[in-house]
Amino acid sequence: MVRTFLFLLSFSFVAHASAQGYDSRLEVVASFGRSQPIGVSVSGTNRVFVSFPRKDPYIGGLAEIREGGRIPFPDSLWNDRPAGHENGFVNVQDIYVDTDDQLWVLDSKPGAGNSVFGKAGNESREGQFKLVQIDLATNRVVRQYRFEGLDKFRSALNDVRVDTGRKLAYLSDPGQAGLVILDLETEEIRVVLAHSAFTKADPTLVLRYEQNEMRDKDGKPFMSNVNGIALTKDNRYLYFKPINATRLYRIETKFLADKSLSGGELRAKVEDMGETVVTHGLVADKLGNIYLTSSLDYSIKRWSPSGKMETVVQDSRLIWPDSLGIGSDGYLYFSCAQVNRLPQWNGGEDRTTYPYQVYRVKIL
Repeated sequence: MVRTFLFLLSFSFVAHASAQGYDSRLEVVASFGRSQPIGVSVSGTNRVFVSFPRKDPYIGGLAEIREGGRIPFPDSLWNDRPAGHENGFVNVQDIYVDTDDQLWVLDSKPGAGNSVFGKAGNESREGQFKLVQIDLATNRVVRQYRFEGLDKFRSALNDVRVDTGRKLAYLSDPGQAGLVILDLETEEIRVVLAHSAFTKADPTLVLRYEQNEMRDKDGKPFMSNVNGIALTKDNRYLYFKPINATRLYRIETKFLADKSLSGGELRAKVEDMGETVVTHGLVADKLGNIYLTSSLDYSIKRWSPSGKMETVVQDSRLIWPDSLGIGSDGYLYFSCAQVNRLPQWNGGEDRTTYPYQVYRVKIL
């Protein structure tokens, strides 16, 4: 039933897109040629940041967007140093500006076979991970976290959100099919909700784009456990879901912070918010609405706490909309990673539409 619904959703959009074309409200913020934008976040003063994985052509892992151009951030050295350098980026996966205007950079290179981008040749089985805090008032690195104690053979840290009240970072880990909690004061790490019904991908849900199932050269379908996460502005709720699942879940952060709760007690605190869409990224606005990227119908959805879901924008250019940020200018900013068009999912053929771009649409 789920696969039939997803196929019909994709098919109906193709007809809609061909009839209506582009949505005129959608604006291009910046173009990046063949450099793939992944993470997007926006500061309280409307500074826009974008991250890029370390893949050819690699120009840098993190940039600030100014007048449509990218400026290496926090400086050229952090972006130019070799991947093994202590003060350099290995593979910037996600970025997040917290309520104190601190930029958090998740530098995450999973071990061989754990990345959502598929296997790459000659990779180590052990992943490399760090979280970098940058103060946007000074544009300087404040602290780095190295995730000591994390199972780096199985982990695939993907998204990060920071609870400024409790001094905790919450990270999705599709490799361990759970949430990682990092204490920003003690650097203690806990993995919670691992391999639960809320964090595991649905193996029957195979993504289908442009009439083709998303499978690698061995016929294995793309599959991601818990991936997108969103933290409400009051730090009260963390929302999360796998890519290969359509239900949205949330949990109060006070329960995530309570180390006395057993695994079963914590699972009992998770709230099922109902049916949504196949999603890669999530973000919360100041009213508690959750914005979800919806790749199967090339759109961005908005889910309200009342349970209502509506389409914000739908456009044929929104190919695998991925990461989102909300600016103080009332715009929603987001990347389109086009993961479904990469060679590893298309028999070695690169079907990407260049240039890669970051977009915005007015929401407030």
